[in-house]
Amino acid sequence: MTRKPVDTGDPDRLYTVTGGRSRADDSFDLVTLVVSESEPTGGMQSEHASILDLCRHPTAVVEIAAELGLPITVVRILLGDLLAMGRITARHPRAAQSIASLPDSALLKEVLHGLRNL
Repeated sequence: MTRKPVDTGDPDRLYTVTGGRSRADDSFDLVTLVVSESEPTGGMQSEHASILDLCRHPTAVVEIAAELGLPITVVRILLGDLLAMGRITARHPRAAQSIASLPDSALLKEVLHGLRNL
């Protein structure tokens, strides 16, 4: 079986979509959740409008890129535009602050044992 080359899109189109920018805002990683704060408006760039439609519910950056069929860097640039306009909010998943703040493994085992007995 032969693999087809990955289609990254027409470079001229991507250049136009991002307004010639090639550096993305570092505030968006792959698992950042994005939520629309407004509806798309007339005259808005179609990719921006698509992102606002997709993000009516919390959506990860990687999911947005997959749905739009655009490279992650391009999506991060577009998200930076929308964030600057106040049209989206972005939330990073919370990481545990420390190992000490996690529940004790013995307690988790007791809970699991109790659930199995139900």
